[in-house]
Amino acid sequence: MLLTCQARGVYAIAPTPFLPDGVIDEVSISRMAEFYAATGVDGLTVLGIMGEANKLLPEEAVTVVKATIAGFSGRPVIVGVSSPGLQSMRELAREAMDGGAAGVMFTPPSAMRTDEQISTYVRQAVEAIGSDVPFVLQDHPTVTGVVMSSQLIRRIVQETPSCVMLKHEDWPGLEKISLLRHWQNIGEMRELAILCGNGGLFLDCEMARGADGAMTGYAFPEMLIDVVAYHTVGNRVAAQDIYDAHLPLLRYEQQPGVGLAVRKHVLSRRGAIAHSALRSPGPSLSSKAVAEIDFLLERLSVHDRRAAL
Repeated sequence: MLLTCQARGVYAIAPTPFLPDGVIDEVSISRMAEFYAATGVDGLTVLGIMGEANKLLPEEAVTVVKATIAGFSGRPVIVGVSSPGLQSMRELAREAMDGGAAGVMFTPPSAMRTDEQISTYVRQAVEAIGSDVPFVLQDHPTVTGVVMSSQLIRRIVQETPSCVMLKHEDWPGLEKISLLRHWQNIGEMRELAILCGNGGLFLDCEMARGADGAMTGYAFPEMLIDVVAYHTVGNRVAAQDIYDAHLPLLRYEQQPGVGLAVRKHVLSRRGAIAHSALRSPGPSLSSKAVAEIDFLLERLSVHDRRAAL
């Protein structure tokens, strides 16, 4: 079940569950995978930026991958393997693929600045992990500082057959989606799946621009599924209605620094994970922040009963 450019729908970005003492919570990994499967997501992505991958030892990363694949009922799992070192990227990618992953995801390191540097890095990364491994190119300049133009993405896609998906997280980036789709439609770029991140903040507009779905970690993936499904059948009004209802909580979850703590708190409230703990260093929520989340959930539950926790 390898990832292809035909991928569509919602691939949830899964957090890494920890016990309060910072140890990986393997029981919660299985529980979380079952939770996401029950929501109906099309796939899972682990060890992304919001998965605290940079805080994990190599053997811990492998533990997360294997436990997630085992708990996700045979559905596709994408593994984030971004690393400044190609050797560590190769080892994690091979462990993941041998363990049953559908593909891997990476973004060029922050030292990459020019188009030539970025394209060279991608080529070397593919040589390291193997050209038989399908990969997602993550375009997230607001976090990584790596700016990939539409022209560079097209070049990478055309030169690299194993690039099957773009995780689009440029901001603003709607024109980029439109241009990539235009090139694809007129035959100047091969087919590429485009799934969008940024916490879902622009998903309503991204779908209207031609995106294939979402790859993000909002604590109510059901809303993301609804928005994608409504757009797929051409009902943009219904998509906007459910999106608008969730927007206050969606916005709150996207606060820099504390956003992951908010997401884990809501996921723990939903029973997806046992604890909302982040591994140190990481923020915790104040009592006022928890009260604000409760207020937003109560407001949301008026429009979406799934938020009645």
